[in-house]
Amino acid sequence: MTAQSNALSATPALYQNWQQLRAEQSGLRARDAAAKLGVSEAELTASRLGTDAVRLRPEWAALLPALGELGYIMALTRNEHCVHERKGVYADVTVMGSGQMGMVLSPDIDLRLFLSGWASVFAIDETTARGPQRSIQVFDRQGVAVHKVYLTATSKEAAWAPLIERFRAEEQSTELDLQPLPEAKPPRADTDVDVTALRSEWSQLQDTHDFFALLKRNEVARTQALRLAGHEWAEPLATVELTKVIEAAGQGEVPIMVFVGNKHCIQIHSGPVSNLRWMDTWFNVLDPNFNLHLKTTGVTELWRVRKPSVDGIITSYEGFDADGELVIQLFGVRKPGIPERDDWRALAETATVLID
Repeated sequence: MTAQSNALSATPALYQNWQQLRAEQSGLRARDAAAKLGVSEAELTASRLGTDAVRLRPEWAALLPALGELGYIMALTRNEHCVHERKGVYADVTVMGSGQMGMVLSPDIDLRLFLSGWASVFAIDETTARGPQRSIQVFDRQGVAVHKVYLTATSKEAAWAPLIERFRAEEQSTELDLQPLPEAKPPRADTDVDVTALRSEWSQLQDTHDFFALLKRNEVARTQALRLAGHEWAEPLATVELTKVIEAAGQGEVPIMVFVGNKHCIQIHSGPVSNLRWMDTWFNVLDPNFNLHLKTTGVTELWRVRKPSVDGIITSYEGFDADGELVIQLFGVRKPGIPERDDWRALAETATVLID
């Protein structure tokens, strides 16, 4: 940090309060500390400017490809109930011409980026109980963390400082211009939905990626569509079946795709899972390149979903929280043009339908 940046952002009261809280509750994560202090995580992060954080320019089309210079990193995306951590190299980054959407399609880091909701970004270089930790952290307009990238023991440390200097914001301001979350439009009553049209359109899907457009055209919420689709396409399951199918996939060495996301980023793991551990109500995958931390009590609704495609039926497990927000999705590993794996479908169809 420069003397100028220190002068511009003398340690604010928020930062001091946070340090006192950390002293009282060692190991407290920034997200939880922010909640206890009544601020957003972005505000808490901004309070570190001049200490161990640098504000970067939110130039996503240039910054995201530049992350590949860091080599082998850990990408983290989470929502309220699930954390998805995947190690690999940021490569094959595409930002669409409009700048609203992006993708990372490297063999290990697989992301869908909804960049219109990305607002601020910081580089953090901190000292922890386990040693130095460097990360790039992105936040939305509500101050909620969207996506984080952490250096690992084998990252290209020499690339860190040049990258930070290249994207350093001229003004190291703590101002974030946070905005309230737009009020969600209440779902239509089931009786107002043309169920026949919904089911007909569902039966004619050609690609799973067309599902969001189907929801929008029919003006239905996701869980509402699942309720109305009929058992041919969607069946409610007991929530315990979510971890059971992951355990079965691990035992049977069936490679799966694990989707976890929030409003602005979806992160995907494709491959086997093996080191599965329960820690109280948390279900964890602790493999060398993939970690998952699922708060099982946060999943209050689980569905087995079937969507037609040009490659045949695609089966998924979809877990939702009490607000109807998608927590996690599971598929069998596949590529476009290839039918669904028989071993995944057999696992997915094992669970008994919950009586609804």
